[in-house]
Amino acid sequence: MLKAKILFVGPCQSGKTVLANFLTESSDITEYNPTQGVRILEFENPHVSSNSKGAGCEFELWDCGGDVKFESCWPALMKDAHGVVIIFNADSPSHLQEIEMWYSCFVQQQFLQDTQCLLIAHHKPGSGGDKGSLSLPPPLNKLKLVYSNLEDAPEEIRLEFIKYLKGIISSVSESRDREEMSIIT
Repeated sequence: MLKAKILFVGPCQSGKTVLANFLTESSDITEYNPTQGVRILEFENPHVSSNSKGAGCEFELWDCGGDVKFESCWPALMKDAHGVVIIFNADSPSHLQEIEMWYSCFVQQQFLQDTQCLLIAHHKPGSGGDKGSLSLPPPLNKLKLVYSNLEDAPEEIRLEFIKYLKGIISSVSESRDREEMSIIT
């Protein structure tokens, strides 16, 4: 069975934990408590398999605290990560500036491909959740950007996340196949 490690990162109060719980079908949290360090959620998704025979996949979703006071822990969090989801509050101008730092630290410095990264512009409940087009600077404008509004269109984000997971599993599977071939030859 293939395993993949996905990091949820981004600024404080961007909705990482709420999205993590929703996408992994974990418990609902009703009041805001900043994530201290990291929470690890293990799950399987019946819509994602590692091959045509339907071999299952296990995922670890690492819901990382957004406070930069945890920056000394980031190298340990990033170790062996297969993908990074950068979540930000689309209604907060400061978050738009911060996501460049998250991208640099968690994607570029780890030499991950842009296909291993997903940007989620999350709209908090009651914010109106306008899907207006965000103007992202390079290199962020090359990334897949998904809008999340759990009040109005919860299944849209679930479907986009499943597509993302399928891409990650494909990448992990190809990497494993290359590794096995290098051992054989």
